[in-house]
Amino acid sequence: QVQLVESGGGLVQAGGSLRLSCAASGRTFNTYTMGWFRQAPGKEREFVAGINWSGVSISITYGDSVKGRFTISRDNGKKTVYLQMNSLKPEDTAVYYCAAAEGVVPIVRLGRDYEYVYWGQGTQVTVSS
Repeated sequence: QVQLVESGGGLVQAGGSLRLSCAASGRTFNTYTMGWFRQAPGKEREFVAGINWSGVSISITYGDSVKGRFTISRDNGKKTVYLQMNSLKPEDTAVYYCAAAEGVVPIVRLGRDYEYVYWGQGTQVTVSS
């Protein structure tokens, strides 16, 4: 069982930056694929970013709407995954969720929410215009 706790959300002006963190419990964090998703009011859940770790290499992919602005990273020693969000736009306003999948999810499937077994409670990000 893995528990995920997000932090770092808040209110920011358009063009600003935020850094989200997701701290995981459990001993085998380095064996999990990690992802960020978001959900805005009245909209479906949207893939933001995903990162796996094979023990040798990392694969990363991003949702189209955040490419070039957001960066996902992980620190296996701290059992934490990060989402650096730059050049934020009002349309980035949503609840952001951290998620974990067991094992190495191939890069082509990183964006599929059904791959992820464990989910955090979410952190609100609000971008004002």
